[in-house]
Amino acid sequence: MIIGTLRLEFRLHGVFSLKEKRKSANSLKQKLRNTFNVSVAETEAQDSHQVLVLGVVTVSNDTAHVHSRLSKVLAMVEASTADELVHADMDVFGA
Repeated sequence: MIIGTLRLEFRLHGVFSLKEKRKSANSLKQKLRNTFNVSVAETEAQDSHQVLVLGVVTVSNDTAHVHSRLSKVLAMVEASTADELVHADMDVFGA
């Protein structure tokens, strides 16, 4: 079993409430779930309306498939969101 994780940290500009942050986060999470069949959760800084940290996880029996899927997730996030992606960190376990 190969487990791949992707940590995405965003700086949110023009967001002044947690309600606005949640709306943006939920939209992105649902888009990733529907498109790539991955698990997505907000993992840190839940009380900050300026920072959004998402964790993305996928499981497969092939390391190349895990890398490919997470790379495609990262590419879509970079292309489709107006929020500033500050940091992205990919790890693969069980390889």
